Amino acid sequence: MAPLHLAGLSLRDLEYALAVAELNHFGRAAERCGVSQPGLSEQIRKLEALLGTPLFERGRGGVNPTASGQLLLKQIAVVVRDARALLEMAHSQTGALNGRVDLGVIPTLGPYYVPLVLRELRRHFPELVLRLQENQTTQLLESLSRFTLDAALVALPVEAEGVIAEPLFFEPFRVLLPQDHALAARERIAVRDLDGGDLLLLEEGHCLRDQAVSLCHLSGKAERPAPPRFATSLEMLRHMVAAGEGFSLMPALATRDEAELNGLVHQRPLTDPAAGRTIGLVWRATDPRESDFRRFAALLRENAPRGTAAIGAG
Repeated sequence: MAPLHLAGLSLRDLEYALAVAELNHFGRAAERCGVSQPGLSEQIRKLEALLGTPLFERGRGGVNPTASGQLLLKQIAVVVRDARALLEMAHSQTGALNGRVDLGVIPTLGPYYVPLVLRELRRHFPELVLRLQENQTTQLLESLSRFTLDAALVALPVEAEGVIAEPLFFEPFRVLLPQDHALAARERIAVRDLDGGDLLLLEEGHCLRDQAVSLCHLSGKAERPAPPRFATSLEMLRHMVAAGEGFSLMPALATRDEAELNGLVHQRPLTDPAAGRTIGLVWRATDPRESDFRRFAALLRENAPRGTAAIGAG
């Protein structure tokens, strides 16, 4: 048997293959990887030729791993993960905050929080190159485990092994009400006064949805049938409230002057001090840059946004 050589094996091509396997689509994989679709397809073909077996079955119904491809892609994921771990170890020797950091953030936080801290991050870490990725908590934690993310900003606690979580600040919830709602005349509202039958929710997968349901259950109200549809984002949720479909709970950072909605939405604080969520920074416990991430978290904690409460380091 002829000896095997690694000269033709490219980590970049392995990353391309993993992207195709995850997205089941060459076009979307190429977009994620920042290359043209023909270029990515050609590199995948070269990788398959080097391995001596097709990784994917191409068809009008999409792209799916072959039987042999499923086995090889598992090993490819291990190779890429270990290569990224090698880079992390090297970066830790020169200062992880002097280079690229891939940071994930949940959709109900990112657009409202990240703009508030970017200036301070640039001022304190001028050599830091942030690469932001927005996704739901489950996907962010999975990306952490696959070494495609370095850290993530999520709502705590998280159910995941092998991660370190550093709390940053407590963000209270506010109630968004349509203008004709019976509670709109109150200045502050207790959770026990919220009727779960009118509660509007985000779609499944958002941690904010689970938190909202939990709070309404704490009010003692009976669980109501699931509503006919859900919002895919906080902005859509805001407009559903304006349309009079019901009320919703909104993180404080996502609330703003509703004047553009012509007074159709009223926001009110909750009297319950525990009605909110804790935002934290999480990263892999095996990452050698722990001290750097704790410095990163300390800066974020020191610059907790107005309307939130900073939490002491764990």
